[in-house]
This record gives sequence, C-alpha cells and structure tokens, in this order.
Amino acid sequence: MDDDLIATRVRIHQGRSSALAEIERSLRAAAGRYAAGAFLQLDAEAARATAAAVDAQHRHGAPLPPLAGLAVSVKDLFDVAGQVTTAGSTVLAGHAPAPTDAPAVARLRSAGAALIGRTHMTEFAFSGVGLNPHHPTPANVPWRALDAAPRIPGGSSSGAAVSVAAGAAWAALGSDTGGSIRIPAALQGLVGFKSTAARVPTDGAVPLSTTLDTACAITRSVRDAILLHEVLAARTVSLAGRPLAATRFAVPTTLMPDGLDPAVARAFDRALEQLRRAGARVEEIALTELGEVAAINASGGFSAAEAWHWHRTLLAEHESRYDPRVALRIRRGASMSATDYLELRRARADWISRMHHAMRGFDALLSPTVPLMPPPIADLEASDEAFFAANAQLLRNPSVVNLLDGCALSLPCQAPGAAPVGLMLWARGDADDALLDTASAVEAALASAAHS
Repeated sequence: MDDDLIATRVRIHQGRSSALAEIERSLRAAAGRYAAGAFLQLDAEAARATAAAVDAQHRHGAPLPPLAGLAVSVKDLFDVAGQVTTAGSTVLAGHAPAPTDAPAVARLRSAGAALIGRTHMTEFAFSGVGLNPHHPTPANVPWRALDAAPRIPGGSSSGAAVSVAAGAAWAALGSDTGGSIRIPAALQGLVGFKSTAARVPTDGAVPLSTTLDTACAITRSVRDAILLHEVLAARTVSLAGRPLAATRFAVPTTLMPDGLDPAVARAFDRALEQLRRAGARVEEIALTELGEVAAINASGGFSAAEAWHWHRTLLAEHESRYDPRVALRIRRGASMSATDYLELRRARADWISRMHHAMRGFDALLSPTVPLMPPPIADLEASDEAFFAANAQLLRNPSVVNLLDGCALSLPCQAPGAAPVGLMLWARGDADDALLDTASAVEAALASAAHS
C-alpha cells in the first residue's frame, strides 16, 4: 500500500519526504472540512516539534523510530501529560490536567508518534453510534461523497476514525469495550484491531468497563495495525505467513447474519467467495452459543455495572450535565445486585469455555462487523427510539468478541467504489498473532480480487 503509515515511513527513510512535511499535510487535513469536528483539541505545535526532532535525529544518523514522527491522534479517553482528560464530557472539563501520559500514550510517544490532538468521542464511550450532544458530531468521511445527508461516524471512537479517514492522522488510539474501534472502522472503510484485552494496559484511561475495555488503534492497513499493536502492547508480533489455502474459517449462522442490510450482505457474500477462490476453507457452523448473549447480559452487563460504580457519585451531583442517553444506560447498573454481578461473571466464564470448544479446529471466524449502513446523523439525534435501535444493531456483532475476551479485526470488504462494509475476523483470546497473520492474507486476497 502506498497510502499507509509504513509506506510513508519508507518515504521518509529514503529522503523522499520528511516527518515535518508529513505533519504539515496532516495539519492541513485536520483543518479541512472532512475532519470537521474530529478533534476536541489540536496540538499543532507539539506535533511539529516532535516531527522536527525526528528529522534532526535522522539527519544525524539515528534510525527512524517505528512511528517516524508521523501524526497519531488520541481519543479523549486517555491521559496526555499536561492536558485535561474529559472523556467527551463537560463533567470532567474542570478537572486538573493529567500529570503523566497513560501507558498507551507513553508507548506511542516513545515510538516517535507526533500526537496531533485529542479526538471526539461518545460521552464516556457509552455507545456505538458516535453522537455527543456536547460537541458537534463529525460526519462519516466516505459517505460525504455518497449522500448529501451527513451520516454517523460510528462510535465510541468517532473522531478517531474520522481523523484517519480524513487524512489528519495515520493512526488513531482508541478503545473498544463492545466494538468502539471496529464499528467506526467498518463504517468508514478502515482497519480496526481489537487485541486481547490484557495485551495493552488501560491505566490512565477513563473506564467504561474494567472487565471489557481494550486500548487499541484504527489504521489504514493490516500491516499498520500490526505495527501499532506492537507499539501499544510492547511486544513483537510473530507472523507465520500461513497461506489461505491452509486456512479454515467458520461462518456462524446464529445471530451475526440476522437482519443484514442488503449492501452488507452482498459485500460479505462477495468476500467469502473471494476467500474460497483464494483456496481458503469457509464453512458455515451454527454456533448456537451466540444465541445466549442477550440472556447473559439481560441485567445490564459488565458495562452498566462497572460504569455505575465509577459514575455513581458524579451522577448524583451532575446528572443534568450528562448526555441523557448515556446517563440512562449507566443507571441500569444501579439495580444490579452483588449476586447479579457474580452470576454474570460465572455465566461469562461458562459461556467462554463452551465457545472455545465450539470454535476448535478453525483458524478464525468470519462475520459482518456491523449489520447496517450508517444512518443519517439527524435521524438519530431526533429520535431516542431510532438511536437505541441503531446502537443495539451496531454493537450486536462486535460485542460478542469482548464478552469472549477474544481478539478481532475489521477490514474493508466492499466492492471498489461502493460504500464501506466491514469484514470481521475473530478468534479466542491470546490468538492475536495468528489472527493478524490471517488478516494480512485476507486483506491481500481481497485486494487482488478487486484489481483482477
């Protein structure tokens, strides 16, 4: 690919560009109409300073750092030293600036990222839609050319995806509790990798669910996703280079293919056929355990219980300053008893064990990342019923992987020129390297088919 972070790093290494020149391009994009609303705070001078320092060191013979002084955005959920972390709220706006970087931010900085700014998000990360009444919602970038009505960006890492899709950042740090990386990536034609949760520390980030939260990134390619994961997880990914002809995929027929938008169904079926033509074994399985997810989460799930624990004092004092839709979802946790919570933990552990058994023998599972195309922003702003219906649909497929404590990657699978559709590859926890290896092969096969 010639438009991802790794390709740009090569150009800098070869002297065909510089970190500072690339930062200027990113800043112009950040000021352009496609990125409107993506940033809650733009850190232009700090980004320029980082890029200039990388260029100076490189001129004096130092090796380029992994991220080469290129622009990376940070979701407003994470602490950046000297800045106030508001999590997209007004409630936290008066808090003291963070004294230190969150570990994920510190690792990006150490790897040479030019932290270009803090991005828009759903308040306290509690929805997959991307709306926030406190800040103008950034519009879905690819859909600007397809429809006059601004479409939702996806959430909760809304500005993260828009910053990458608009060309203002090469990668975006975000979080994924029920799909908050993969949903906006799918809706905007990007790559979103949710690692096994324990791989990356979530310290220094405002929590939604301490059980499910994952710190991870949105990128423009799978190889960039691998690089960002290596930086964030402080580990080297081992890629076996397994060919698709030696790969066995499962396609669950329970829950995940229900109610697909026709465009999503066409793109998904097309991707499966392309993978079969590339030699992969693609088999449908029932995986009936997926039908139990709603019952397991019937009392509100981990997000409601753990968010209520964190927010209960703030809500008592400042509920009028919350997004009412967010406050409503957090308050579901108030009615959960200790017994409910312990039963939830027991039910999850039992479900994971049975899911692992049912998934044996497959290298990865394949599903549409989300079942629908992005609705117009105005429709969901105007109607609670439409908002909550869309939110439930957006979260339905990706949240399964968080409950599983697994890993997943969404990559574009639509036909050339069509609206973005995400293909989700997913697997059990700690299968990150194998999944990334498989995703690289899938990305290559889909690209080859598109150009044939």
